[in-house]
Amino acid sequence: MSKAHPPELKKYMEKKLQLKLNGGRQITGILRGFDPFMNLVVDEGMEETKTGERRPIGMVVVRGNSIVLLEALDRI
Repeated sequence: MSKAHPPELKKYMEKKLQLKLNGGRQITGILRGFDPFMNLVVDEGMEETKTGERRPIGMVVVRGNSIVLLEALDRI
């Protein structure tokens, strides 16, 4: 079995991101950390519901296998 290699996310550190997760969930926040499995620590998180409502969720850990799309909202 091969080892997990860290994702190339250093350039996204301390930048605002939008994450689309499976199940149609969406989170925006600032990337504070990550690991080789692409688990992300997102600070100042805001969850956007399907109805367009925005709810603050603070600092969260997003499991890597639930991430469908990652988009930088700040200039890289």
